[in-house]
Amino acid sequence: MAANGSFGVGVIGELAAFVTGADARALPAAEQERLKLHVADTAAAALAGEHIPEGRALAPFGNGLSLAGRIGRQAAAIRLTEIDDIHLPSCTTPSSAAVPVALALAANEKKFDPGEVLSAIWVGTEIMTRIGLAARGPEILYRGIWPTYLAAPVAAAATAARVMGLDAARTGHALSLACMLTAGGVGRIHGAPSGRWFLFANAVAGGVAAAEAARADYRGDPGLLDVNWFADTHGVTLERDRLTQKLGAAPSVYASLSTKPFCSAKQAIAAVEAFSTILGQGVRPDAVTKVRVLVPGAYVGMISTRAEPGARQSTLVSVAYQMALAALAPDRLYDIDRSAAASSPVDANVAALAAKVEVIADKTLEPFYPRHWPAAVEVEAGGKTFKQRVVEAAGDPERPLSGAALDDKARRVLEPLIGRKRAAEWLALSREAFVEAAACARFLWAFAGDA
Repeated sequence: MAANGSFGVGVIGELAAFVTGADARALPAAEQERLKLHVADTAAAALAGEHIPEGRALAPFGNGLSLAGRIGRQAAAIRLTEIDDIHLPSCTTPSSAAVPVALALAANEKKFDPGEVLSAIWVGTEIMTRIGLAARGPEILYRGIWPTYLAAPVAAAATAARVMGLDAARTGHALSLACMLTAGGVGRIHGAPSGRWFLFANAVAGGVAAAEAARADYRGDPGLLDVNWFADTHGVTLERDRLTQKLGAAPSVYASLSTKPFCSAKQAIAAVEAFSTILGQGVRPDAVTKVRVLVPGAYVGMISTRAEPGARQSTLVSVAYQMALAALAPDRLYDIDRSAAASSPVDANVAALAAKVEVIADKTLEPFYPRHWPAAVEVEAGGKTFKQRVVEAAGDPERPLSGAALDDKARRVLEPLIGRKRAAEWLALSREAFVEAAACARFLWAFAGDA
């Protein structure tokens, strides 16, 4: 480290230079628009997440505590909805960390320049996905390492450092300190409220606190990412070139981010779409006798989970349950709560249809993974077999959801929770947020107050 505290040309130095110098206004126009749509989509998730029991359970870990703690709670409220965006190649959900850090901190610091707020979100999003890529997120996930949790402190620190206006040296220290806060490994957590959200909230809060510490001149290790520190401490080998290669050059990460069309673990979405397509061809749900879902072997075990009444997370992961909802109660795909006991006749029919679903590993789909998370569905009905394969699901980069489609999703999610009028007001604020500083201020204050 140089005498003035600079991190020089190491990996952290390169990341810090990107964080301080990146300008979202220099992105191609299409990517700027995607960035704004992802912000609006994430802000809707934040509002929704805070209005269900599992989100409200996070309140003791934010209210009355530090600003960093409150931001961590907001991030967890977003992540638990399962309607936030995802970067498939890295297996990370970057906006759940970057967006609340940028919006809440900018409101607190009274920094309402739309370009600067968007730049802060971009750098955090870019860095989270690069950590996930460097760590081979789609592989380590099924070893019990949650890539988003692993990357969250560093992504949050990057975003916070940019909002705070830290110079490159202090930003480098923030990133280094945040690296030392990383964990990543999680056990098999059951029940609700899930401890996953407590862990994620603390990971994001730690990243914000690392930036606050760097602003107060606390120092990190400048060479942390130039050696095998992650491998030695966490058993995760980082492919360091993937952290910095073409960093800041077009295309940005926004060209490869996916949004979700409804509330679900991403691993199940292609299968739900394929099944819905078959039903749209005239196959009646009550005529279905057998459903086979073929997916890459990596996530067979995960989406084979059976939904359990009162176990909210199981209903979001279970592909059988999600497919049955799509057939019999499609509006409930937008219900992020799902905590009520399953007791109605509709629920009995959903359970009966879900019981007909079998999940199978298919090696022919492996070449598409992890760039895509595909599924092939085979349905037996009326003595016939109907087949449909989906590789690029709705919301993936090749089939991006439009602003109108994301607005429709937000309305379906938010209206049952906060009412039609308030949902419409929220959407109007988010659409106008980055037109000019006054609109940005209104949006940030609303986010800080409501989310």
